[in-house]
Amino acid sequence: MNRRLLIAVLAALPLPALAQQSRSLPGRPPPPAGPGQGAAQRSPQPAALTDQDRADLARIETYLDGLRTLTARFVQMDARGGTAEGTLWLQRPGRMRFEYDPPAQILLVADGTFVIFHDKSVRQTSHIPIGATPLSVLLAERIRLTGGDVVPVRVERFPGVIQVTVVRAGRSGEGSITLTFNDPPLELRQWTVVDAQAQAVRVSLFGAQTGGRFDPQLFRFVDPEFFRQQPGN
Repeated sequence: MNRRLLIAVLAALPLPALAQQSRSLPGRPPPPAGPGQGAAQRSPQPAALTDQDRADLARIETYLDGLRTLTARFVQMDARGGTAEGTLWLQRPGRMRFEYDPPAQILLVADGTFVIFHDKSVRQTSHIPIGATPLSVLLAERIRLTGGDVVPVRVERFPGVIQVTVVRAGRSGEGSITLTFNDPPLELRQWTVVDAQAQAVRVSLFGAQTGGRFDPQLFRFVDPEFFRQQPGN
């Protein structure tokens, strides 16, 4: 798998394998992203932040910094309307696991250093540094939405919802990620990744639970191909 396709998957964008394995989920559409989603697909520009924007960004930073562990069901929807669902576990800093439900045969694991993508259907595994993926926004040791490695380009408010769109500093042409929160109380509900070609994929969370401890093995990937290639197997 080439680097461009891997980054697309890590941004939650569809590969042919995932698109073929996706299935429709009638009656469980992701919550609406709001009027700002279409605008986010245009070339993003740094926001001229108001005092209210800065106050909200500070609240969101505090909330995300306090979010050390989270588990939830997720529904992923791509630009073509394909959907897939599964369970995710997040443990900051640096660890996350996306386990897709059958018939999808995709596994995504962030182990603290790399994000590992494994496609069981073709027995293929790829690695990429966490910092080179959109997941780094959520998995950083210290989350900063201003004055750091990401730049806010839009802060929008709707009844009961606040959205923040950010790009990587100096790399706005690579695309953006929009974080959607219920508010109040402030709660991460969704993120939408838009790539350089304006293709969007949305990941929505359901039944999220925070706190608690996870088995470290959740974030450890052992490639099954290693065992298949050993003598005697």
